[in-house]
Amino acid sequence: QLQASGGGLVRTWDSLRLSCAASGLGFRSYAMGWFRQAPGMEREFVASISWSGSSTSYVDSVKGRFTISRVNDRRTVYLQMNSLKPEDTAVYYCAARRSYYGDSRDRRQEDYDLWGQGTLVTVSS
Repeated sequence: QLQASGGGLVRTWDSLRLSCAASGLGFRSYAMGWFRQAPGMEREFVASISWSGSSTSYVDSVKGRFTISRVNDRRTVYLQMNSLKPEDTAVYYCAARRSYYGDSRDRRQEDYDLWGQGTLVTVSS
Protein backbone atom coordinates (compact mmCIF):
# COMPACT_ATOMS: atom_id res chain seq x y z
CA GLN A 1 0.00 0.00 0.00
CA LEU A 2 1.21 3.51 -0.83
CA GLN A 3 0.08 6.61 1.03
CA ALA A 4 0.86 9.98 -0.54
CA SER A 5 0.74 13.19 1.46
CA GLY A 6 2.03 16.74 1.53
CA GLY A 7 -0.14 18.41 -1.06
CA GLY A 8 -1.73 21.80 -0.52
CA LEU A 9 -2.35 25.30 -1.81
CA VAL A 10 0.75 27.37 -2.49
CA ARG A 11 1.71 30.42 -4.51
CA THR A 12 3.88 30.67 -7.59
CA TRP A 13 7.60 30.18 -6.77
CA ASP A 14 6.79 28.48 -3.46
CA SER A 15 8.13 25.06 -2.49
CA LEU A 16 6.38 21.91 -1.36
CA ARG A 17 7.54 18.43 -0.44
CA LEU A 18 5.41 15.40 -1.14
CA SER A 19 5.89 12.14 0.72
CA CYS A 20 4.83 8.63 -0.15
CA ALA A 21 4.96 6.02 2.60
CA ALA A 22 4.95 2.36 1.67
CA SER A 23 3.63 -0.54 3.67
CA GLY A 24 3.10 -4.20 2.98
CA LEU A 25 5.76 -4.50 0.28
CA GLY A 26 9.48 -5.02 0.10
CA PHE A 27 10.21 -1.35 -0.43
CA ARG A 28 13.88 -1.83 -1.30
CA SER A 29 12.88 -4.10 -4.19
CA TYR A 30 10.74 -1.48 -5.86
CA ALA A 31 11.64 1.42 -8.06
CA MET A 32 9.36 4.37 -7.41
CA GLY A 33 7.73 7.01 -9.53
CA TRP A 34 5.69 10.16 -9.24
CA PHE A 35 2.97 10.99 -11.74
CA ARG A 36 0.47 13.82 -11.92
CA GLN A 37 -2.90 14.51 -13.47
CA ALA A 38 -4.02 18.06 -14.11
CA PRO A 39 -7.73 18.90 -14.50
CA GLY A 40 -8.99 17.70 -17.85
CA MET A 41 -5.63 16.17 -18.75
CA GLU A 42 -4.21 12.68 -18.89
CA ARG A 43 -1.95 11.47 -16.14
CA GLU A 44 1.70 12.08 -16.92
CA PHE A 45 5.07 10.93 -15.67
CA VAL A 46 6.96 13.33 -13.41
CA ALA A 47 9.96 11.50 -11.94
CA SER A 48 11.32 8.08 -11.13
CA ILE A 49 14.02 6.69 -8.87
CA SER A 50 15.83 3.36 -8.78
CA TRP A 51 15.79 0.87 -5.92
CA SER A 52 18.86 2.34 -4.26
CA GLY A 53 18.19 5.94 -5.21
CA SER A 54 21.34 6.17 -7.28
CA SER A 55 19.49 6.78 -10.55
CA THR A 56 16.72 9.29 -11.20
CA SER A 57 14.78 10.56 -14.19
CA TYR A 58 12.53 13.58 -14.74
CA VAL A 59 10.13 14.93 -17.29
CA ASP A 60 11.66 17.97 -18.97
CA SER A 61 9.13 20.42 -17.53
CA VAL A 62 10.30 19.81 -13.94
CA LYS A 63 14.03 19.32 -14.43
CA GLY A 64 16.00 21.65 -12.20
CA ARG A 65 12.94 22.37 -10.03
CA PHE A 66 11.86 18.98 -8.68
CA THR A 67 13.94 16.36 -6.89
CA ILE A 68 12.91 12.79 -6.21
CA SER A 69 14.59 10.95 -3.36
CA ARG A 70 14.00 7.98 -1.11
CA VAL A 71 14.93 6.78 2.35
CA ASN A 72 14.65 3.01 2.31
CA ASP A 73 14.88 2.65 6.08
CA ARG A 74 11.79 4.84 6.32
CA ARG A 75 10.09 3.13 3.37
CA THR A 76 9.37 6.56 1.99
CA VAL A 77 9.90 8.35 -1.31
CA TYR A 78 9.83 12.13 -1.57
CA LEU A 79 9.24 14.71 -4.25
CA GLN A 80 10.75 18.08 -3.42
CA MET A 81 9.10 20.70 -5.62
CA ASN A 82 10.69 24.14 -5.85
CA SER A 83 9.81 27.19 -7.92
CA LEU A 84 6.28 25.94 -8.39
CA LYS A 85 4.23 27.26 -11.27
CA PRO A 86 0.47 27.30 -11.87
CA GLU A 87 0.95 24.62 -14.54
CA ASP A 88 2.20 22.28 -11.80
CA THR A 89 -1.32 22.20 -10.38
CA ALA A 90 -2.45 18.57 -10.38
CA VAL A 91 -3.19 15.52 -8.32
CA TYR A 92 0.15 13.84 -7.67
CA TYR A 93 0.39 10.06 -7.44
CA CYS A 94 3.21 7.86 -6.28
CA ALA A 95 3.65 4.41 -7.75
CA ALA A 96 5.90 1.39 -7.37
CA ARG A 97 7.35 -1.06 -9.89
CA ARG A 98 9.72 -4.00 -9.70
CA SER A 99 11.78 -3.20 -12.76
CA TYR A 100 13.98 -0.17 -13.40
CA TYR A 101 15.67 0.58 -16.67
CA GLY A 102 17.06 4.06 -16.28
CA ASP A 103 15.46 5.11 -19.55
CA SER A 104 12.09 6.05 -21.03
CA ARG A 105 10.62 2.67 -20.17
CA ASP A 106 10.41 3.84 -16.55
CA ARG A 107 7.76 6.32 -17.66
CA ARG A 108 5.26 3.69 -18.74
CA GLN A 109 2.37 3.82 -16.35
CA GLU A 110 1.16 0.34 -17.26
CA ASP A 111 4.36 -1.15 -15.83
CA TYR A 112 3.75 0.20 -12.33
CA ASP A 113 2.34 -2.44 -10.01
CA LEU A 114 1.04 -0.36 -7.15
CA TRP A 115 -0.44 3.15 -6.91
CA GLY A 116 -1.14 5.56 -4.10
CA GLN A 117 -4.33 7.53 -3.72
CA GLY A 118 -3.00 10.90 -4.86
CA THR A 119 -2.48 14.23 -3.18
CA LEU A 120 -3.66 17.55 -4.62
CA VAL A 121 -1.21 20.35 -5.31
CA THR A 122 -2.68 23.72 -6.25
CA VAL A 123 -0.40 26.56 -7.30
CA SER A 124 -2.01 29.98 -7.45
CA SER A 125 -0.69 32.74 -9.68
